[in-house]
Amino acid sequence: MAHADSRGLPLSTSSDVAAARYREGIDLMLSAWPGAAAPLDAAVAADPDFALAHAARARLHGVRGEAEAARAGIAVAAEIATRNADARERSHVDVLAHAIHGRSAEALRRALAHADGWPRDVVVLGLPLGAFGLLAFSGMATHDQARVDLCERHAAHFDADDWWFLAYRGWSHAENGAAARGRAMAERSLALRRANANAVHALAHAMFEAGSGDDATRLLAGWLPGYDRGGTLHGHLAWHAALAALERGDVAGALAAYERHVRPSASLGLPLNVLSDCVSFLWRLRACGHEAPAGAWEEVAAHAAPLHPRAGLPFADVHMAMLAAATGDRAAVEARASELAALVEAGTLAAGPVVPALCRAVLAFAEGDDAACARLIEPVLAEVPRVGGSGAQREVFEDTLLVALTRSGQAQKARALLDRRLRRRPSPRDAAWRASLAG
Repeated sequence: MAHADSRGLPLSTSSDVAAARYREGIDLMLSAWPGAAAPLDAAVAADPDFALAHAARARLHGVRGEAEAARAGIAVAAEIATRNADARERSHVDVLAHAIHGRSAEALRRALAHADGWPRDVVVLGLPLGAFGLLAFSGMATHDQARVDLCERHAAHFDADDWWFLAYRGWSHAENGAAARGRAMAERSLALRRANANAVHALAHAMFEAGSGDDATRLLAGWLPGYDRGGTLHGHLAWHAALAALERGDVAGALAAYERHVRPSASLGLPLNVLSDCVSFLWRLRACGHEAPAGAWEEVAAHAAPLHPRAGLPFADVHMAMLAAATGDRAAVEARASELAALVEAGTLAAGPVVPALCRAVLAFAEGDDAACARLIEPVLAEVPRVGGSGAQREVFEDTLLVALTRSGQAQKARALLDRRLRRRPSPRDAAWRASLAG
């Protein structure tokens, strides 16, 4: 009997158990729900020659930052695929192999080509999507639009009620300026599959982009307690709750969310998420005029120390620079900025000069040289999307610029920037900020 995945693509296994457990594991992985490892391991055990099961397990290791296990697993999948897989599965394994080995540009090229041939192969289609996807980390300034284009190009191949596609299509639209449309898609995705952290994540971003902080607070308060702390997005979703609290001026509530769920000792999330969530929250706290809890920066520094010792992943680089600047490690910021500048000079950093510029800007900000900070950020503000991540994550640099402009006596520029933000979305914080600036 022939077997197929959950979207009808044939699977090269003759085992009923392997096929069923593979489908189960993939759905858990695609919904960022805990427990995907066990069914994928069971699929491998039921059919050791099932290449896609090995590949999915390797992908799961990669998502968790377990690089050595991911490389070992994808090597097994690649060997099996050469002798026991069809063209779609061989291509599937090949794309994952390039992604796992860090060959991101080639992985993106192959993933897009694969999607043209097999658009319903959602494990591969998902690689370019999301805040940490191949498009976001491609160095493109227009990756928000590129994700929308990719989703719309293949939308006709998906059922109207495909919960996975709705979540990612909705997230893509929300990030690209269509928050209401994105929210509606994400809400439909969550209604179809309640155990779907990716849908809640998409909703949280859509609400952030629309200025619907109270809605985000209610959503997360009602849904997050049912999501195991081992879920990869648990700490990050709590970060969204902390941002919503900061937005409405509830500093105590924001700090409580950080302490319980976001800080390194509390979060079991992806290492890059833990780094960026902690650093950007504590940085925002400082920009709003509040002190971080005693020892908070030092805890994050201890967590981050082994993660990104060398420059080259811009989203990590700018957060590592913020962390070093906040903890007074000028030498570390300067070394990272210099290394990044050398990569730019060599033409090997796709994101370009914006990355070292942001590193130097946050150092200037931390050292109280607000005029220099503003001079560094202003010319590259439109290029900040090149570092990757989401709009909510990148907004910390715009906040930094606003504070620097205000403190350096450039109120007119700060007012203009706040006016643009308030035209885009309502914001109690920005409205209060704007009111504090005469004119």
